[in-house]
Amino acid sequence: MHDILEAVANGPERLDKFLVRQFPDISRARFQKLIADGAVTVAGRVASDAGGKLKPGQPVRVAMPPPAPADPQPEEIALDIAFEDKHVVVINKPAGLVVHPAAGHEGGTLVNALLAHCGDSLSGIGGVKRPGIVHRLDKDTSGLLVVAKTDAAHQALSAQFAAHGRDGKLAREYLAFVWGVPDRPAGTIETGLGRSTTNRQKQAVSKRADARHAITHWQVEERYGTAASLVRCRLETGRTHQIRVHMAHIGHPLLGDGIYGASHRSAKARLSEGAQQALKALKGQALHAAVLGFEHPASGRALRFDAALPADLSYLQQELRLQSGIRKDT
Repeated sequence: MHDILEAVANGPERLDKFLVRQFPDISRARFQKLIADGAVTVAGRVASDAGGKLKPGQPVRVAMPPPAPADPQPEEIALDIAFEDKHVVVINKPAGLVVHPAAGHEGGTLVNALLAHCGDSLSGIGGVKRPGIVHRLDKDTSGLLVVAKTDAAHQALSAQFAAHGRDGKLAREYLAFVWGVPDRPAGTIETGLGRSTTNRQKQAVSKRADARHAITHWQVEERYGTAASLVRCRLETGRTHQIRVHMAHIGHPLLGDGIYGASHRSAKARLSEGAQQALKALKGQALHAAVLGFEHPASGRALRFDAALPADLSYLQQELRLQSGIRKDT
């Protein structure tokens, strides 16, 4: 059964812009598709042109089809929720959880879990009843992730992530345990990133024309002798595996990273027995999305969330501190 949206034009205006202004929870792209599908009438006639001009007093009617069921199936998977309202949900994702279904991971993902958790509170993204994924974390990276529950929230958050924080709305900080100690306390890595020519599963620093611009700002938080460091990374861009590739590029790959840290496998010999056990217990690379800030897509309020290190990384930090004689409360 279709929901009916009705409004009356009060002046000359593009049809699609008028509809977005009247019903801001639905994206302009969605209205344009509805117009193309013949679901919108103006003064009783089916509208075919999203850019057609309305006249004052013309009634506009939209037959909204119910959101189509999502292809992934809902699954009851426990979630650590940092924040939730009718527009967005912020998740503290554990390492090991895949964000989106894909080949080899059709189930057991964050999307499956959100479909079960959110249920009818999902209003439909692009006409499909699904959560709006605007950014991702690698399977083996833990930390904060925001997901849209409505079409309008998805559009607004997507714009913020597309700006990569240059508009001051978005903040993303990661904690990374890396091999060795950088030769200065802070720095910026700016390169092109593209798919590796020798391994299609990897990204690599590249000067090819199709490489994507990537910027990572880093700062040393703790030094564990000469064996390892804790580095805070702030993203100015968000490319696949960006922090992992960039830290390896400057000679300090992440602990536990079997893809980009293979050259440092022998470095574990520099760790104490306790730190080696903690490294062995890691669920993935030693990377955690610790800070996420964004502008709420409906209220415009600035939101910021902080997530403490998960148990396996906290254990690693504790053992590295013991090895290097750092005395701090954990």
